[in-house]
Amino acid sequence: MKGIKPCVAVLVLIFVTALFAQAPDITGTWQGILKAPNRDLRIVLKISKADDGSLKAGMYSIDQGGQPIPGGVTQQGSAVKITVSGIGGTYEGKLSSDGVLLNGTWTQGPMPLPLNLTRANVETTWAIPDPPPPPKMMDPSAKPVFDVVSIKPSDPSHPAWAIVIRPGGLMLTRGTTLNDLIKFAYDMHPKQAIGAPAWADSDRFDIEGRPDIPGDPSLIQMKAMFQKMLADRFSLASHHDKRELPAYAITVAKGGAKIQKEEDTTSPIPGFGGPPLLGFNVHNATLAEFASVMQAQFMDLPVVDQTGLGDTRYTFVVKFTPDSWMRPFGGAPAAPSATTDPDAPPDLLSAMEQQLGLRMQKTKALVEVMIIDKVEKPSPN
Repeated sequence: MKGIKPCVAVLVLIFVTALFAQAPDITGTWQGILKAPNRDLRIVLKISKADDGSLKAGMYSIDQGGQPIPGGVTQQGSAVKITVSGIGGTYEGKLSSDGVLLNGTWTQGPMPLPLNLTRANVETTWAIPDPPPPPKMMDPSAKPVFDVVSIKPSDPSHPAWAIVIRPGGLMLTRGTTLNDLIKFAYDMHPKQAIGAPAWADSDRFDIEGRPDIPGDPSLIQMKAMFQKMLADRFSLASHHDKRELPAYAITVAKGGAKIQKEEDTTSPIPGFGGPPLLGFNVHNATLAEFASVMQAQFMDLPVVDQTGLGDTRYTFVVKFTPDSWMRPFGGAPAAPSATTDPDAPPDLLSAMEQQLGLRMQKTKALVEVMIIDKVEKPSPN
């Protein structure tokens, strides 16, 4: 029996060595060309170790500004997966035997694209552009208005929908109805606007305007500008009240919120967008702002934030299968989604709890309502 022990020790040593061999070191800089549908994009991935020893990544799309996008890394032997949740993307690759190539695919939509990465060194690493200067915000006490506003009926032969706020405060809308504008300006669900005419949800307008004060307005200032524009150009007059209505309440789930705080809060303007099945992106937003967009873009009832998380800003992605009754912001009711796909994401309420650690439940809540006293179609210019 004593003669067996050295053999066992050797076998254990070989086994432990094999385990280490299955996880080669992938930290460092990797780069390659992504063959996107309309252009080639230079992609850089910087993989490093977090404080807890896990792997993390920073993704840079050099030809799209080169700003870092954080990602999570998992590795099983030579198989590497990088999840960039901020843009709903995933990279899956396999490390070559010599450790200098990662051959794989990038998925950010229905069609995976090949992306082969090469390990770079100091001499070969592509230069990453400097970040743009932070936006110059307006004085928070300023009360800007739109200097000149152009309002035209939308061209039905070119259907489109958008509300865009560009640097410098330039505002553009495409295919927006009066209800859409009220939703944005007052954070009102259609069921909170009482007395709106029939054309408020049918006539569509393209609007352009620029503030009379230099700098980027905050979201609060932008909404105030929209309110003034609605009063001046749509002759909107109303008064407000509070009523208890059926609503959805967002609360923190039992296990706690799973969303990431936004570290770069130099601009208080949030961003939202993306197809739900691939990932609806929320950037630099409070949960009250998230609730406002949910009620405007998807839900059939008002949505209220009851998380108690205040003014903290978050960036996250929620991937879900829309229900047939959901009405996208500015669009017709969504078509019923296919449920036979085993890989389809869950419905919104399940996705929020599983992916975000947030619950959305029907309840009754005291909400503000707008009672419309007067409104007219604007004269085009």
